[in-house]
Amino acid sequence: MDIKAAQKIVTDLQNLLNQYSYEYYVMDKPSVPDSEYDKLLRELIEYEEQFPELRTPDSPTHRVGGAILDMFEKVEHSSPMLSLANAFNEDDLRDFDRKVRQAVGEDYSYVCELKIDGLAVTLQYENGYFTRGATRGDGTVGEDITENLKTIKTIPLKLKEAVTLEVRGEAFMPKKSFEALNKGKEERGEEPFANPRNAAAGSLRQLDPKLAAKRKLDIFLYAIADLGETGVKSHSEGLDLLDRLGFKTNHERKKCAGIEEVLEYISGWGEKRPNLAYDIDGIVVKVDSLDQQEELGRTAKSPRWSIAYKFPAEEVITTLRDIELNVGRTGVVTPTAILDPVRVAGTTVQRATLHNEDLIREKNIKIGDKVVVKKAGDIIPEVVNVLAEQRTGDEKDFFMPTHCPECDSELVRLEGEVALRCINPKCPAQIREGLIHFVSRNAMNIDGLGEKVISQLFGEHLIKDVADIYKLTEEQLLGLERMGEKSASNLLHAIQASKGNSLERLLFGLGIRHVGSKAAKTLAQELGSMEALSKATAEELTSINEIGGKMADSVVSYFEMEEVQELLKELEAAGVNFEYKGPRPVSPEEFDSIFAGKTIVLTGKLSILTRGEAQEKLEALGAKVSGSVSKKTDLLIAGEDAGSKLAKAESLGIDVWDEEQLIEELNK
Repeated sequence: MDIKAAQKIVTDLQNLLNQYSYEYYVMDKPSVPDSEYDKLLRELIEYEEQFPELRTPDSPTHRVGGAILDMFEKVEHSSPMLSLANAFNEDDLRDFDRKVRQAVGEDYSYVCELKIDGLAVTLQYENGYFTRGATRGDGTVGEDITENLKTIKTIPLKLKEAVTLEVRGEAFMPKKSFEALNKGKEERGEEPFANPRNAAAGSLRQLDPKLAAKRKLDIFLYAIADLGETGVKSHSEGLDLLDRLGFKTNHERKKCAGIEEVLEYISGWGEKRPNLAYDIDGIVVKVDSLDQQEELGRTAKSPRWSIAYKFPAEEVITTLRDIELNVGRTGVVTPTAILDPVRVAGTTVQRATLHNEDLIREKNIKIGDKVVVKKAGDIIPEVVNVLAEQRTGDEKDFFMPTHCPECDSELVRLEGEVALRCINPKCPAQIREGLIHFVSRNAMNIDGLGEKVISQLFGEHLIKDVADIYKLTEEQLLGLERMGEKSASNLLHAIQASKGNSLERLLFGLGIRHVGSKAAKTLAQELGSMEALSKATAEELTSINEIGGKMADSVVSYFEMEEVQELLKELEAAGVNFEYKGPRPVSPEEFDSIFAGKTIVLTGKLSILTRGEAQEKLEALGAKVSGSVSKKTDLLIAGEDAGSKLAKAESLGIDVWDEEQLIEELNK
């Protein structure tokens, strides 16, 4: 076939597939079966492979993902992507309304929109074609994730008009996609995502666009970066323009004449929220008139013409059917509530931690009770209280056992502890949990070696300690359930790669009592090698800043054990690195940073950085990051839903920054 004939076929296929995609994903009115769309797409791929010069910027084949990227480039936004101030109750909203009324008078209206729980992005179009997309980043500079964004089928690659503009929106993972993704991860023995927001952010911030394509993300566009060039006079008109151009906007929005209508809208969505196909965590309220927005202006961090109302943590009622006991890697026996499945904050919950026997008694929990459940921080399920008035008389008291449920050794309660503990070092549950800890993300970070795979390996007697992980063969792995050749090969590669980890990861992974990830890094930095650490005395260890007597004694006792020395010999023989590879410790005087020598506490939920990333950046600039607020604290970084630490810092007169201030200073 000559190129002229192919040109017509390719153009017709591209136009047809783009139309079908718009009908299906944006209008929610599919006109052809999925099989027909897939057949035409395969045909287009074949033609474009034969005639690559015919592949246009708006071709649907961009949706399947391109080559793996080396890195994300930084993108400076044409105008800042500001965060919104938060409202948590009616008083906050009325206070916002009062300030609006004082500034613009009585003639104004609001637009209310669902606050999608996802990742804020910005999209640039030139002459109608999608040219670049980026994350919000710190509001001024984001990351170029164009190739990943192209895989979202609701983002038009070509607009209905040849306009040049920049639009903002929220990329998210629908509940259905999230459930399918986590089901697959669990089947492979991998750590599931905590919530759809994390899953969406993780999908867009990884370097293989083909993986992003498989995650089936979606997007709602909610703003044009500069409405002044469009001729529209209000925010609601801007949303209508986005619709006309072919973007997907959220049609659950409503124009409200005043604060009473806003409160009514919020109340309605508080009840209807669980029925949505995606997660929302609040309602965004915006002054509609662009002239009034201009008059209200903004602070350094957020506009004065908009506010985000945050829903309180969702609470639901279910039945507590049983209480199971779990033995952790340190021997602590933890009771866990087994619940009738119930959907809470976007995911189905069947288990909730009860922490210890004292808490069960304090909350008067019985097996068979109707209980109120919520997710602490929208992540960890917990039993809030019991509905004692609904008891039938069939409920049963729960008593902690006297012996370990795994090895039948007698349980003890150590002085000063509320937890019961199994102190048998050969307890199989402790060994298994220790193996799971060793491969976890903050320890040796062996991708693909999750809890289920570890349990299989341990159950089949293929591993009995962490050194055995480095002796695994492909043949042994292929004998596991749901383990194919590719998965086995990938896992062996991940195990091999973990041998090169810096010493602090290995130290944390070994599970030495009282040594957390931060202490492991401190020890690795100060002593430099496993050999030096294993020979250190308690006096030498306590001379290190932040290493106390209890931790020092624990470290010395650990390395004195004969079985530990044997284990280390096996790990060394396997080629596991025993040296510290990170930056050397330096004194605050060596840093040109306002953070140098400061004691800083992180609290609340950060949206741009993870806690670990923030801590790493601060420590790299000479700060000491602490877990608790005291008179010695110099600065508190408070994210969303900051609680008691924020209150204590304010009572002590300690400086408090939000994440925006932190990012701004880090960028300097």
